[in-house]
Amino acid sequence: MKTKKNTSVTCITYPKELASSERSKNFSEVVFGLCEEEMLREASRCLQCKKPACIAGCPVGIDIKTFIYKLTRKDYAGAHYTIKEKNNFPSICGRVCPAEYQCRYACVLNKKKLPFASEEAINIHFLERFAGDYGVNNNLEALMSAGQEFSKYRVAVVGSGPAGLCCSGELARRGIKVVVFEGLQAFGGVLRYGIPPFRLPRDILDYEINHLKKLGVEFVPNFIIGRIKTLKELFSEGFSAIFLGLGAGTPSFLGVKGENLCNIYSANEFLTRVNLMSAYKFPEFHTPVNIGKKMLVIGGGNTAMDAARVALRLQKMQGLAADTTIVYRRTEVELPARRLEIGHAKEEGVVFRFLVQPVEFVGDEKGFVRKIKCLQCQLGDPDDSGRRRPVAIEGSDFEIACDAAIIAVGLQANQILTGVTPELKVDKYADLIVDAQTMETSLKGVFAGGDIVGGEGTVIEAMGMAKKAARAIINYLSKKT
Repeated sequence: MKTKKNTSVTCITYPKELASSERSKNFSEVVFGLCEEEMLREASRCLQCKKPACIAGCPVGIDIKTFIYKLTRKDYAGAHYTIKEKNNFPSICGRVCPAEYQCRYACVLNKKKLPFASEEAINIHFLERFAGDYGVNNNLEALMSAGQEFSKYRVAVVGSGPAGLCCSGELARRGIKVVVFEGLQAFGGVLRYGIPPFRLPRDILDYEINHLKKLGVEFVPNFIIGRIKTLKELFSEGFSAIFLGLGAGTPSFLGVKGENLCNIYSANEFLTRVNLMSAYKFPEFHTPVNIGKKMLVIGGGNTAMDAARVALRLQKMQGLAADTTIVYRRTEVELPARRLEIGHAKEEGVVFRFLVQPVEFVGDEKGFVRKIKCLQCQLGDPDDSGRRRPVAIEGSDFEIACDAAIIAVGLQANQILTGVTPELKVDKYADLIVDAQTMETSLKGVFAGGDIVGGEGTVIEAMGMAKKAARAIINYLSKKT
């Protein structure tokens, strides 16, 4: 257990973790979670502020003050249901939420002026995970909303990622018949194909999906709306409203020479092959993935951390020396990834090279990548994101050897549905344009949320939009009634 000094109240408490020497050889969950004693010690640090800023820091407005108080009183079911009033999946969010940029950043104990929460802030996400796991382990039922006046309505949800799952749960609790259409063979969206099991165990995700099934939600796999059926056809089949939780599934690339060489992956493809199609169990599962002796990951977000940590594990599982490097154009301070994941990557052996801009991939005579040409960077003035812009230094050319590379520089909207539905208005990035209050698109009765609206975001941000859309859908249906 890690403990570090906090002069404000008591020492901060961290959960135990799988040793770095062991975890980099398998896909077992890294963070064990707080035991009851550890949880109570951490919860006792909460000052129970009169005006808790942490609540404003949460994208869905969880009553953090109340749920932590209930934990200190050992009212674990009460804490679980307090979170559930705002967050449908505390066991998931307690594991993957970037709390250091959200609720923990707003914590009154966060006194250091950093772009992320300092270590004095309450470990709110670990407390949330404890309450969420208590609900899972004790099979606490979802609370149905009073009145079932909407039971005659059917709503189609397109996509089973965090936005789709959240919207489905909100509607099902009101008695609405929900049918979820998923393009892949398994449900969970980015929670399943994007996040590795060592961060989000599959039994947790499966539990939440099965819980929705108990509420009456129907899941239809391998069904691409926009190809198999159109939105117009869904309405003609009796659906009263539609929610689009399509996510952002089209990878972005660098646009440099040599990017089409063999053994260069988008992070989306790489992680999907491993997480969804079990490539790490090849040949038991018939999904191969080429792993190099020198792996290079380009990017600095959570997806880059996941890709690097997966690549390093596969190197070790194949008997290779761990040699995985992340290159990023800015410094470590500007890394957008969770600080927890950055730390885990370092502990496991991932190497970081900062202020590096790739400019060209170089291959051999067979068309396989062998090295990457780069420029050294320095930080200039802040850009639109508020971070200092990386500026390449002329004449600073150098090369990095690699025989496999993963590009993790972001995702864009998939246009399969919008391409055949001109009534849906999109912005210049092909993201859906919605009403900020209702999340309704330009097509009446069609609502949207998650990464398809405004680009890539966090799981909890997608859920926040989905909850807003669900309220608007219920209001929309009430007008029909």
